[in-house]
Amino acid sequence: MTPAHRPFVSEKTEMKEFTLRAVLLGLVMSVVLGAANAYLGLHAGQTIAATYPAAVIGMAFLRAFKGTVLEENIARTAGSIGESVAAGAIFTIPAFVMSGSWSSFDPAQAYWKSTALMMVGSILGVLFVSLVRRAMVEDPSLPFPESVAAAEIHKAGQRGAEAARYLFWSIGFGTLIQALGELKLFAVDNTFIVRIGEIGKSFVRLGPQGSQNVLQTGAISTISAPTVSPALVGVGYVIGPQLASLSFSGSVLAWGVLVPLMMYFMGPDLQKFLPPGSGDGGWAAMAAAVWRYIIRPVAVGGMMVGAAYTLLRMGKKLTSSLGRALAEVRHGTPPMETMARTERYMGSKTVLSLIGLMFLLMIALYFYIAGMMLAAVVAAVVMLVVGFFFATVSGNLVGVIGSSNNPISGLTLSTLIIAALLMVSMGVSGQAGVAVVLGVAAVVCVSSAVAGELLQDFKAGYILGGTPRTIQIVELIAVVLSSAVMYFPLYILHVGNIKSGGTGFGDPKLAAPQAGLMAALAQGIVGGEMAWPLVVTGALFGLVLIMFQVRSPMLVAVGMYLPFPTTCAIFTGGMVRWLTDSRGKKAGHNEAQRTRVENVGILIASGLIAGEALTGLLFAYFKFKDIEVFEFFKDPSYIAGFVVLLIMGTAMVRVPLMNAGRPEDPAPPSAMM
Repeated sequence: MTPAHRPFVSEKTEMKEFTLRAVLLGLVMSVVLGAANAYLGLHAGQTIAATYPAAVIGMAFLRAFKGTVLEENIARTAGSIGESVAAGAIFTIPAFVMSGSWSSFDPAQAYWKSTALMMVGSILGVLFVSLVRRAMVEDPSLPFPESVAAAEIHKAGQRGAEAARYLFWSIGFGTLIQALGELKLFAVDNTFIVRIGEIGKSFVRLGPQGSQNVLQTGAISTISAPTVSPALVGVGYVIGPQLASLSFSGSVLAWGVLVPLMMYFMGPDLQKFLPPGSGDGGWAAMAAAVWRYIIRPVAVGGMMVGAAYTLLRMGKKLTSSLGRALAEVRHGTPPMETMARTERYMGSKTVLSLIGLMFLLMIALYFYIAGMMLAAVVAAVVMLVVGFFFATVSGNLVGVIGSSNNPISGLTLSTLIIAALLMVSMGVSGQAGVAVVLGVAAVVCVSSAVAGELLQDFKAGYILGGTPRTIQIVELIAVVLSSAVMYFPLYILHVGNIKSGGTGFGDPKLAAPQAGLMAALAQGIVGGEMAWPLVVTGALFGLVLIMFQVRSPMLVAVGMYLPFPTTCAIFTGGMVRWLTDSRGKKAGHNEAQRTRVENVGILIASGLIAGEALTGLLFAYFKFKDIEVFEFFKDPSYIAGFVVLLIMGTAMVRVPLMNAGRPEDPAPPSAMM
């Protein structure tokens, strides 16, 4: 039987929470961290979760003014959401320029359209997840690794020196590892070629009429070692070995099975099925191109089926949540003063009314883009329905693997495919069709990113004892502000790249890989050039996983979609957790000792995640300002990086076990709530 939930701050306790200083601090962090992540996403195709930097900065600032833990929670909640708005923006907004749908990205033409898409999407993300908050936050099957980690940061500051010592020691450890990697003391990852037969030998294949075609290599795939990433290893530790293994299995399937089979049987002929120039640069580049342009669309098909299956399994919870919302609309919300503080939330009538308003605004915006009322209405309906379900799926994924690894771009690609098919069936074509498809994708992308982050904040607030209504209000304020200013970092980076001799979005220095893929898919579907067999193959693969009764088909497809080093690092963290638990069982630890080991391990993992995030943002600032940093080596060794990974893993095993305590000591509250 699951024990009753006890928040860190009792529901009967009244303390400062929604204060001016907490809100202002959160809004400043939201803008700054969002802008930094906009650069990272355009440059490297990924963002760094802002939850941990916001938690640490908020705690440090408010502790100096004797702020409460609930004020810290509000500041972190507002401060972290800017990263989600940035993620949604960078994955889609540049696609309008790259596809030619927008002729210019100047403020006079692009600011209000960009801002409208981001603002409506982010507000909808807050509203969508508000309808299903209770069902997902209280689901014991969702570990919410980053929510637990963020809550532990706040709780450590309240427990005193002992808990804070482990947290800040691990933050420093994570910072040191990430900084040394950025300074190239060691290589953070390593890719090597897997060959068949004798290395360097060729094999022969018969061509037409008995002629022989000699293939110049036996290389079949490339495999990457785990990234030396404190954050990814920390996430793997928190979610545990089972979920980490599921995610990693998708990458093994992609890089260890599918890519090798295609390379072996098709060899150089693969170049015919790839964009021009994408496979140039040897077999490693060819394997990477196969994964990006062939395997990833298969993964998108798998994610679409996985998303549908996830929604089907959540059907009872979703129906219950929506039924409760409709009941509140009919009968009214109970008076606020009659409800416990931790049960106070924004009324369903208000939430549904705001969703209706956003729907009307989207019809107007899509009509402006396409010039066809029917297409605008259909696009808005698709956005509303698909957006709600994918926002829910995004929240579910955040509950499993955290927002840092949430495959928002994969969910958005699924949305883009659905919207594009509808537009084509209605006869909408050309740049107008591409623009509408991208418009739907942009709103859903932002809403899904914000929904996942907000659900993470709801869970952290649930653990700490925050007021849901207060969290909702501060999130709405933060997403409106972030959406209003997020265009400017994008514009500065785009124009700055052009002035330095580049081409803006899509240039190697400002690659925006997800946006480029969105633009290519939208143009391909509307133009009738989409590789549908790959998507259908992925969908059938998802069905096979369901019939095999795989615990999470979605997570396997996500593993296929994510880079191999990422899932490998998460898997490494999961194995570290397994080793820690196994050694504890071998030592005969009782429940109290296991809880103490778990708490210290979660604190250390939380600190590692926060340390990398803080350091990553610092070096992102250096890059943005063109500040050159010292480098130990031009070509660092991964062997040194692997040694660092071993040291980190050893510390994550030994330190928690050293703090198991005596069997007769009372058990503390568990960190995994």
